[in-house]
Amino acid sequence: MENPFFNFSKPYLNYIDKGEFFRTPFNWLYKLMAIGNAFLPFYVMYLAIDNHIFDSPAKYIITFLLIWIVITFASWISFQLFWDRSTKVKETSKAGDEFVATPVFSHLIQTTGEWMGTWIAIVGTFVALITTVILGNEASYFTRSFDVPFLKTGFAFIILMAVYGFLIVVFSRFIAEQFRALSSIANNTKKN
Repeated sequence: MENPFFNFSKPYLNYIDKGEFFRTPFNWLYKLMAIGNAFLPFYVMYLAIDNHIFDSPAKYIITFLLIWIVITFASWISFQLFWDRSTKVKETSKAGDEFVATPVFSHLIQTTGEWMGTWIAIVGTFVALITTVILGNEASYFTRSFDVPFLKTGFAFIILMAVYGFLIVVFSRFIAEQFRALSSIANNTKKN
């Protein structure tokens, strides 16, 4: 029917069917996450100053500053990860694909896993290393003050944090690829 009463929502429905409805908000979300990661070191420094970290003994100040450098590095890697993925999420499906939401959701799973794994591997490993070497037996008290569950101390966690981060990246990538494979098979089957 070509009656405008029944077709005025057609552009909106086409927007959903072509996948832009899903890809565009995720593009924005990734850019927002990138910007959030870029500002995180400044927020951490603000919290440290607000909690008077610089009134502490020298070894705590040195430990904090080294950890802050690690957080800054991990935040910069995370900024780049989300910024790069914000452009790639736009390419998750193409015109004519019937299944357009699954590849976008799969991309979110992959990107979130890469981000979490990167943070746990970089920050977790180096926090365990720095606090264990500099603070020794006092390390666990220091890391508890951050109130972040994955921050642990001890020589075992120096290795375990890197392994945990790697496994998170691999597992999230595996799950995401399974979703993408299913939607790819479904899209290709429909075309044949």
